[in-house]
Order: sequence, then C-alpha cells, then structure tokens
Amino acid sequence: MPVSEFRFNGVGPGGQPVQGTVFAPSKRQAQRKVSELSEKHRFTLRELQQRRAFLYKVRHPNGKTISGEQKAYAQEEVKGALEKMGLEVLRVEKKLISFQMKPPTQDLIMFVRLSANLLREKLPFDEILGLLINDISSKSLKQVLRDLNADLKSGMEAKQAFMKHQHMLGKFTAYMLGIASQSGNMAEIYESTARFMERKDEFRKNIKSAMITPALTVIALIGVMVWYLWTIIPQTAGLMADLGVELPYLSTKSLAFANWMDTGWPLVLAVLVITTVAGILFVRSDKGEMFIHRNLIRLPIIGSLLHKLNIEVFCRVFSVLYSGAGDNIAVIKIAAEACGNRYMEQRIKTITIPLMVARGVDLVKAMEASGVFTTMALARFRSGAETGNVKNSAEQMANYYEKETTLKLATTVESIQTAIAVFITLAIIFLTLVSSEIALVQPSAQDMQNSY
Repeated sequence: MPVSEFRFNGVGPGGQPVQGTVFAPSKRQAQRKVSELSEKHRFTLRELQQRRAFLYKVRHPNGKTISGEQKAYAQEEVKGALEKMGLEVLRVEKKLISFQMKPPTQDLIMFVRLSANLLREKLPFDEILGLLINDISSKSLKQVLRDLNADLKSGMEAKQAFMKHQHMLGKFTAYMLGIASQSGNMAEIYESTARFMERKDEFRKNIKSAMITPALTVIALIGVMVWYLWTIIPQTAGLMADLGVELPYLSTKSLAFANWMDTGWPLVLAVLVITTVAGILFVRSDKGEMFIHRNLIRLPIIGSLLHKLNIEVFCRVFSVLYSGAGDNIAVIKIAAEACGNRYMEQRIKTITIPLMVARGVDLVKAMEASGVFTTMALARFRSGAETGNVKNSAEQMANYYEKETTLKLATTVESIQTAIAVFITLAIIFLTLVSSEIALVQPSAQDMQNSY
C-alpha cells in the first residue's frame, strides 16, 4: 500500500512549537500516529499536512515558459521556492491525480546492480543517484530517486528515506538498501540485494513461461471442443436424428449437450463471470491470499519447487543480515517477509518468533515448530547452531536450494508439458471417436422414407 508523508505542527506545554513528520497510508492513520505522539510527548496538535504533488508553470527571465511538478506540503511553499529562484510564477495548483505506477522489475534490478558496481568503484552515493536519475527510463523510478536524493540531502536517515518508498521498491529491497549505509559495506549489501532480485525475477519468469503457455493451451482446447460439440455435431448428428436414425452413445450425448447449450448458454456465461469475479476478489483478500499461499507449496509437481525457493530466499536474507550476536529477531522477521509466501511468513511470525522471545526456545526448535521448513533446512541450521556458525549454514542452504531448484525447473517444465500433451491427445481421441461414429452411421431406405 502506498505510504504518504505527513507533517504535523503543534504547541508544547511551555508554548514552544513542535514539528515533525510521520509516514502512513492514509490521513486517518497519520492522525492516529500523531495522536499517540502528542499523548506521549504532551503537545497539542494544530495542523497536519500531507506532502502532495503540485503542478507549476513559470516564466524564466529569458522569457521562456517552463512547466513542471514539485512535491510540497502546501502550495505557498512551491510558490516561494520558485520565486527565490528568480522565476515569475504563472500558476501553481495541486495535482488532482498523483497515482504512480510501480517501477518495472527490470529497472529496479538495473538500479540496484549499477549502484552496487559504482559503490565498488568508491563513488559517493549522492553522485550515483544523480547519474542514475538521468539514465533510468522509468518515470516512476526516476521520481523515487529524486525524492530519495532530496530526503538524504535534507538529513533524513537512509533507512527512513528508503522505507518511505517501500510500496514502489518493495519492502525487502527498501529495507536492505536502507540499512546498507549503516553496515559499513554498502557495496556488499547492494550486491546481495541485486543477486536476490535477479534470482527471484528469473525464477518467476521461468515459472510463468512454464505455466502460462500450458494454461492458455488448455483453455483454447476446451473452447475448441465446446465449439465443435455445440456447432459442428448438431449439423451432422442432428440431421441423422431428424431422419429417425438411432445414434451411437457418444453422438447421442454430444447432441444432448448441444441442445442444452442452445438454451443454457446464458447460465454458463453467468456462472463463468461470477466465478471469475469471485475468484479474483477472493485471491486479493487476506484470507484468499493466505489460502493460496498455504496450498501453493502443496501442489503435486510444482509445489515442492516453490517451497524450496521460499526457503532459499529466507536463508539468503537471513545469511546477509544475521549478525551472530545480539537481538536477531528483526532479522528473522525481515527474512520471513522476504520469502514470498504469506503462509510461511505468518507461521514464522506467530510461532517461531514468539517461542524465541517469550519462552526462550532456541532458533532451530522454534523454526521446527512452525512446520514450514524442510528437514534438510532444519538439519543445516542445527549443524550451524552446534558449530556456532549459523550464518554460513544459512548461506550454504540458500546456495544448495538455488542450484537444486534451477536444475529441477527444467524437469518440472517437461512434466507439465507431458501432462498437457496427454490431455491434448485424449481430447483429440474423443473428438475423433465422435466424428467416426457419425461417419459410420448410414440411414436405411426405410429411414429415408419415414423422413418424408
């Protein structure tokens, strides 16, 4: 969900002015956050302003008219800033629709990858942002980078600046890039993040190519079968039936289906539309998403592959962020959120983390209690815990599952293609049998006389 920036102004107990910013998806939630702050710090809220996009039109001293867009809390701020630049302000108005499309995945990956490469060359991060703002083609990502650059120059903490754009960058990406400046090794974290994003994008593309083509093939084949049985069969089998010829079993059932479709197609269409809309709404709901993700990893052929990919991502993020000492609950939480499966995330957050925090259960037993980790993953984490090297064990597990899922993906695609080929063959056999039955039916002379 998009997060907006809100600025609040208030008065403290001694009459001193109080000002600050909060981030929230809506103004109501921002007001709730500010109310909690006012109770905690004992100040009275006077004004709450949302940072919005404003469109402006100005005239340069050389006579040239320039139009542009600028984010600010109030219209007067934009006007004042433009006038200070020596520009004649012709118009400043609030942008009615400030919806931003999420940047393309490839552009995000390119941004992180180029940043990692330039950081390795010891280039300052503000210069890197300046270079990428000019080179990136995506308007939405370009705007995000402009806002990031402005926030960082104004003194905002890097983690806060990146998390402000988590709805555009992705929660995991925003978190990783945000903590990179605090780690002392920005290039390494940017490199790890880029590798993670590339790996996930590549796997997603392979899964889509493996599933979308077979799905479209099945839908098209079912459509052709329905069209054949509804339109072609009645023209031949219907003629025989009118002559009083007794039709074979498959032809009789096909003709009955065609006759039913003549009157029942509105019902079929209504059921398809209602089912599709209900399915989309269900999948988009929290319960629906949880149901899909819980059963996705249990599918016969591809479920194991997806499950191992989720564990691979968890281990990859865990190995990057794990410090080996101190409080690593936040690391487990971020790794759970990054794994890409809401069901696994929910089990880790509601079972693993509470067991570790409230009862002091060790990491491996708490992970085992969640019921979402494979036996091999638990064995590697147990070995790492015994040797005091959990970080390396997580990285080894991630590398192993990366290689395994890559190798098994080709086999999985072949299995899916084989299943589709069998389905197509059975459909063709069925249509051939129906056509052959009708072709072999020959009306007798008595049937011909009865038709007259």
